[in-house]
Amino acid sequence: MGNLLEQLKQDVRYQEGLNACINCGTCTAICPAAAVSDYDPRLVVDDVQQDDENLIKQLLTSDTIWRCGECLSCKTRCPRGNVPGYIIQALRALSIESGLFKESEEGRKQTLLAHSLGSQMLEYGYCVHFDALNTDDFPEQGPIWDWVRKNRETILEKLGCSYKQDKPGSLRKIPDHSMNDLRAIFKETGAIDRLNKLKNI
Repeated sequence: MGNLLEQLKQDVRYQEGLNACINCGTCTAICPAAAVSDYDPRLVVDDVQQDDENLIKQLLTSDTIWRCGECLSCKTRCPRGNVPGYIIQALRALSIESGLFKESEEGRKQTLLAHSLGSQMLEYGYCVHFDALNTDDFPEQGPIWDWVRKNRETILEKLGCSYKQDKPGSLRKIPDHSMNDLRAIFKETGAIDRLNKLKNI
C-alpha cells in the first residue's frame, strides 16, 4: 500500500485544493451535505493538513469522504482559496486505489455505482439509460414500469424522445466517434481501472 500521505500529495486535486486552511469553517457553513448529514469539510481539510499517516488512513476507511456531493460550493467561499471538494476527490481516488474503500459502508456502495452508472456511461454514453433500468434493480417501480419497458418504443415516441435514433433529442444514439472519445477519456484518466477495482471486490 505504501505511504498513503505521499500518494495523496501526488494527486493534482490535492495540490490544487489545499493551500493553507485557517479552520474558519466557511466551507462547512456553505456545504449542502453538511446541512443534512454529519459531513464537515472543515474537519476533513484540517485532518489532511496535519500530515499524519494514521489520520489519512482513518479518512480513507471512513464514511465521511463519501458524503460530499462535489458541488464545489466550498470553492466559491474559502478566503484562502482551498477547495475541500478537490481534496475529497483525491481522497476517494486513493481510497479506491488502495482498496481501503471496502472498510466503510459508504465506500462499499461505490461498487453498485460502478456496476450501474459506470457501465451505462461506457455502453450507452448516458449516466442513466432507459434500457438499463429494470424492476430487478428497482422493484418499487412495479408492474407499470414493466409495461412501460415492454412498450418503450411507442411510449418514448409519444413523449418526443429520439430513442436509439441518429437525430437530436433525449435517448438518441450517441455516435460511435463520440463513444470512442468517451472511452478514451475514461482510459486515459484511469477511470476504467478504477471502475474495474470497484467491480471486483
